[in-house]
Amino acid sequence: MAVAAGSCWRSKVREATAGGCLWKGPRALQSHHVVTGFAAGQGMTTSLPTDPGVAAFGASLTAITLAELGDKTFFMALILAARHRGRDVFLGAFAALTAVTLMSLGLGYGLRELLPTRVVPWLAAGLFLLFGLKLLLDAQGMAADEAEEEEKEAEQAIEAVERRGSISTSQAVIWEAFALVFIAELGDRTQFTTIFLATAPAFSFAGLLAGTLAGHALVTWLAVGAGRWIGGRLSEQLLYRLSGGLFIAFGLIALRQVLS
Repeated sequence: MAVAAGSCWRSKVREATAGGCLWKGPRALQSHHVVTGFAAGQGMTTSLPTDPGVAAFGASLTAITLAELGDKTFFMALILAARHRGRDVFLGAFAALTAVTLMSLGLGYGLRELLPTRVVPWLAAGLFLLFGLKLLLDAQGMAADEAEEEEKEAEQAIEAVERRGSISTSQAVIWEAFALVFIAELGDRTQFTTIFLATAPAFSFAGLLAGTLAGHALVTWLAVGAGRWIGGRLSEQLLYRLSGGLFIAFGLIALRQVLS
């Protein structure tokens, strides 16, 4: 390497090469950015790190939104909002979804902590792939009026509660919405979605919590505010297929990370 003639400006070092020069100064890129320089004519490539919080937020927001739309809890909030004050229904339903979310994240992280570190990434990839495959198989055998069946089941559960007595105060409506949604959410595909996402080592707790609650808040708000318009246009089969495809994509990405 030949050193080019001339003085350096403000203590910066210039390394001359056959095709140009590379400057190194006090504002050099930090070690977490990987920058590879090539000779003239070969270009430059840059690889940036993935923030686990951002990845967790985006994955959980998308997965929960798809899982909740057209679900029984969606129709419960929709029907209750038609009978009672929407704000009270939202508060009760969202409180129930928050409680189940915390339980589900706790279960997922519990699995992550109990199992050996080497096993967890394989477990997460396997759960993603199996759950995605199950959703696709469920969608294949699903009737066209599946969303209507979910709505009927939700209405029957509400009728069974409201036949016991008049529910007129805000506190009673909030409690009714909380109890109905909490029970319906246990063992639901949304709960399994949250548990499986929590097993993935690449996702942070804060990102998953924020994304999951954002998804629940969005879908509950839609159910309370525009549920009738949305409910008649939902295809449960399409939502299952989208959810299944999303989890298979998660599984393949997780598997690639394990193998790399």
